[in-house]
Amino acid sequence: MQKQLPHVLIIGGGFGGLTVARALNGAPVQVTMLDKTNHHLFQPLLYQVALAALSPAEIGYPIRAVLRKQSNTRVVMDEAVSIDLHKKSVQARKETIAYDFLVLATGVGNNYYGHDNWAEHSLGLKDLSDALAIRRHVLARFEEAEVNSDKEQQQALLTFLVIGAGPTGVELAGSLAELARTSLVSDFRNIRPETARIILLEGSKRVLPPFAPELSEKAAQQLRALGVEVRTEAMVTDINDQGAVVSGEFIPARTILWCAGVKATAITKTLAVPLDRLGKVVVADDLSIVDYPEAFVIGDAAAFADAKGGTLPGVAPVAMQEGLAVAQSIRDSVAGKARKKFKYIDKGSLATIGRSAAVADLHFIKLSALPAWLAWLFIHILFIVGFRNKFVVVFNWMWSYFTNQRGARLIIDYYADDEDVKNEPDKKIGTETGNEPKLDKPKLDSASGTVQPANELRQI
Repeated sequence: MQKQLPHVLIIGGGFGGLTVARALNGAPVQVTMLDKTNHHLFQPLLYQVALAALSPAEIGYPIRAVLRKQSNTRVVMDEAVSIDLHKKSVQARKETIAYDFLVLATGVGNNYYGHDNWAEHSLGLKDLSDALAIRRHVLARFEEAEVNSDKEQQQALLTFLVIGAGPTGVELAGSLAELARTSLVSDFRNIRPETARIILLEGSKRVLPPFAPELSEKAAQQLRALGVEVRTEAMVTDINDQGAVVSGEFIPARTILWCAGVKATAITKTLAVPLDRLGKVVVADDLSIVDYPEAFVIGDAAAFADAKGGTLPGVAPVAMQEGLAVAQSIRDSVAGKARKKFKYIDKGSLATIGRSAAVADLHFIKLSALPAWLAWLFIHILFIVGFRNKFVVVFNWMWSYFTNQRGARLIIDYYADDEDVKNEPDKKIGTETGNEPKLDKPKLDSASGTVQPANELRQI
C-alpha cells in the first residue's frame, strides 16, 4: 500500500504563500493553495491601478496558471475562517481542510487605532477592490467639481488628503499630483485640475521614516516639486464625510486616503497563540508557531524579531525570503533533517514618488531622482508574474512617460457607494434634470389576461 504524502496547506497566494508553493514543486508532499481570490496580486503596483496608470489585469495573474505545471499542487478558491492548531485543521467557508504542515500567509488590513468609524469616511489600499474604489472615487471628484458652481464645494472636491507618509502614502500622493497636473490638465472646461490640493500628512518628523534621513528629505523635496503639500508632525484627530481635523485645523476634503497603519487579518485571533499589538503572530526562529512546529506564519502576518529589537517590515522581499526558508524547513522535516534558523538578508528599500522621481537605499549606495526611479522600474518589472504582464506594464509606462497620459481612466460603477441609487436601481445620470426620456412599462389587463403594450416614448 502506497504511503500517503504529507499534506501542506498554504493560506494566502501573495508573495510569501506563492513562493512556498513554487519551492515545494517536486517535493514529496501534497500541496493545497487556499486563497479567497483566484489571482496573485503584485501589490507594489496597486497604487498605479488606484490612480489609473495600469489596469487590474496588468498586476494580477491567475494562481492556477502560475502553478498549473506542479503536479503535486492543487488550488482552492475559498476563504479560511478559523484554524484549530490542536486538530491540525482549517475551517474554510465551504469545507474543513486537514493538514500536516500549515503555512499562514494572509497579509494585513487597515488599522485605524481604535477609530474604526473612520473607515466609513476614508479609503484604504490593500487589494484590487480597494484600488478600483479609489480610482472611481478620485476621478468622480473631478467630474463633480466640473459641474459644481459653488466655489467652496468645488475646492473641497478637489482637496485630497493622504494620511500616512510611508511608501504607499508617498506613492499615492505623488501619483495623485501627476494625475491632476499632467494627465487631466486639458480635459475640463470649468475647473483647473492642476489647482487640486494634495496634502500628505505624517505624524512623525519626516516622510518615509524607515529610510535614511537624507533620503526622506530628498523625497519630501521631490513631492513638493510635484505640488504636494507635505505636513509632518501632523496628528489627525477626527475624520468625517466633510473632511478631517489635523492638529486642531479642520480641512474640508471629499477624498481621504488612509495609509497610516496596518494590522493582521482577523484569522490570527483564532489561533489562540501570542500576538503582538498589531495582531501578528509571534513566531520562533524558524518561523513556526511556538509549541506548534508544523505550523508556520510568514509575511505580514508574522512578527519575527529583527537584529534591532523590532520586527521585520511587511514588504515583498521579506515574505519571499521567508517563503523559501519555510519550504526548505518542510522539506527537511519530511526528510528527517534538522531545520535551520531563518535569517533575513536586507537588500535595500525603494519608494517611487512620480515621473523620474524616487529614492533608493541599496546599502552600498543611496540614490534619488532619475537613477532611483530607473532602479525601481527594473526591480519591479523583474518580479511581476507573467511575461505578458511585464510587456504590457513596460509599454504602458513608456506610453505614459512620453505622453503624460493614463490609459485606465475609466469610472466604473459610479453609484456603487450611493445608497439612494442602490434603493433606486433605475436611476441614471441626469435624472435630476427632469429632461431625460422614460419608457412606460407594459401593463397586464386583468380582465382579458392580455398584456397591453407600453406607451410611446414620453417626456417626464
